[in-house]
Amino acid sequence: MKLVSVAALAENRVIGRDGEVPWPHIEADVRQYRERVAGSPVILGRRTFDSMRDDLPGSRQIVVSRSVEAVDVPTASVANGDEAAIELAREAATEVGVDTAYVLGGGGIYDLFQPHLDGMALSHVDGAYEGDTYYPEWDDDEWEVAAETAYDRFTLREWVRRAAN
Repeated sequence: MKLVSVAALAENRVIGRDGEVPWPHIEADVRQYRERVAGSPVILGRRTFDSMRDDLPGSRQIVVSRSVEAVDVPTASVANGDEAAIELAREAATEVGVDTAYVLGGGGIYDLFQPHLDGMALSHVDGAYEGDTYYPEWDDDEWEVAAETAYDRFTLREWVRRAAN
């Protein structure tokens, strides 16, 4: 199973401010994101899960939390760390017949899963924004852009981890 993070980030790597994205709504980004994760398991933190509760993405949500009571949704499971979440995602991917699970954030979750990622689908939003949550830095020597699509107000870059030498 491949593990891919999906995020929208400003030019200064900001992904959030006070639990919201700091830029105006970008419909094309929301649409490509929904199409990408539809039918696949997704891994997210409890606060991100709570913010998406009315419109949960993916076929199954794996919520990384120390509290088993963190979720009360039939399609959601709780994992107490990265390894447990990856195992649940692997099982869910096999169940629904897909080969990719997606990491959806927030900031601490992106940090936790960065070493495990095979890819990153990042919407690079035009401009820098003030925020309190950032996407983690990555080493350009470890990653390369496999595909790039320009949209109005953002560029979608699909990064893949380079094979180890």
